[in-house]
Amino acid sequence: MHIRNSIKAVIVEENKILLTKNKDTEGYFYLFPGGGQEHGETFHTALKRECIEEIGCSVEIGDLLFIREYIGKNHEHAAFDFDAHQAEFYFVCQLSQGKDTNFQPTNPDSHQIGLEWVTIEDLSNYRLYPKELKKYLQQYDRGQATPIYLGDIN
Repeated sequence: MHIRNSIKAVIVEENKILLTKNKDTEGYFYLFPGGGQEHGETFHTALKRECIEEIGCSVEIGDLLFIREYIGKNHEHAAFDFDAHQAEFYFVCQLSQGKDTNFQPTNPDSHQIGLEWVTIEDLSNYRLYPKELKKYLQQYDRGQATPIYLGDIN
């Protein structure tokens, strides 16, 4: 097994964050736009491609905000994620077009059913993965310092 890199966009405008809305047997869940880095891609190239695929909009990439590892055997979905080991890199991003753009994803993920702007203060009411990121995003939104490396969290 190998470690998979995944590059994610943190897109915040007017205290709202843009997330992909997904559905499974447990109901709705939310993820950050982005995905797996392919061989030969830089982080930025991968993130731009993934944002076109999942939100249908190009992004301007800013600073690295968080690094999170996910070692599946250590978390709630170990039954089917036991062999997973992923390193995720979260970058602050801006939409190339405005927030009111009519987004048309070109290649959404299999569980993705749409996009949603979620108020950062309301994140605790949503099934967001990784769950632990909620508190760090709220700290970031309030201008408080946050660690960059978050460790093996879910």
